Amino acid sequence: MSASPVDADTVARLVADAVTAPSMHNAQPWRFLLHSATGTLDLRGDPERAMTRTDPDHRALHLGCSAALFNLRVSAAWNGLGADVALLPDPGDPWLLATVALGPPTEENHELAALHDVLRRRHTSRHPFGDERVAPALLDGLRAAARLEGCRLTVPDSWHTETVLALVRDAEHHEEMDPLVRAETASWTTGAPGPTPTTTTRGDGIPAAAFGPRSSGAATAPVRDFGRAHQVPGRGWAVFEKHPQLALLGTPTDTPADWLRAGQALERVLLRATADGLATSMTSQPLEWPELRWTVRDPLASAGHVQMVVRLGYGPPGAATPRRPVTEVLEIR
Repeated sequence: MSASPVDADTVARLVADAVTAPSMHNAQPWRFLLHSATGTLDLRGDPERAMTRTDPDHRALHLGCSAALFNLRVSAAWNGLGADVALLPDPGDPWLLATVALGPPTEENHELAALHDVLRRRHTSRHPFGDERVAPALLDGLRAAARLEGCRLTVPDSWHTETVLALVRDAEHHEEMDPLVRAETASWTTGAPGPTPTTTTRGDGIPAAAFGPRSSGAATAPVRDFGRAHQVPGRGWAVFEKHPQLALLGTPTDTPADWLRAGQALERVLLRATADGLATSMTSQPLEWPELRWTVRDPLASAGHVQMVVRLGYGPPGAATPRRPVTEVLEIR
């Protein structure tokens, strides 16, 4: 598909939808550049927002940026536009993650546009979920969503779920022993709540309102506790589900192109889950340590390389987290 000129206001709406995507510590490591004469949009990673200690190869950065790319595709479809994506178009410029040629609608527009309604309803929930199991039909729909982006979503058996949860605990111990990791996490969290749950003094990071409660059970909660870095007065306690429902998102190989496909698959799965009435969160802690990551994979499945652990269930929606304004992330030439 050849690109066609698109007005700046339309592109600003697309980018405003794109940046509702999740990213590691809500760092929002993306930049967009519109070439107004051609209607081509560049998606670039922002190295200044990289996690140098826990994401040194920028795998998580690629996932976050490509989740925003999927949202851009959804928004384009909603606005009657097609989005022709080229991943890593310039081998000499590794921070140019994708180019998007905006033009006439395509065959996938209807299915993508149907997800637009949940873009701003999808939030990471760090609250306990109920005991009700997710229906097999819904899980099949999530698997199909991942396949549409060239990835695989597997649901581990109970024994492997316990293995993954044990790896989460191991990763937390690793973090406790590494002051540089603790400092990096602390730099992306805000302890003091703002006047409203979504108001903080910054436009990124994890605010106190999104921490969720502390776990009062004997086992580690299946979510990262950002409250360890900042003590929040009045933060409550809760018992998390005894048997969390997890899904593993994987790719056959482990290249930057795979990471970009995985980020789009992740966001499609999360939006599909939200549309189906599910609450979701993500657990990447054991994936941040090379000595733990390989063990996360299910040896009975062909997921290959696990890119994200997704927690699914029924529970309270997560709090909205702040977003940088479009003017900070979009440049027009």
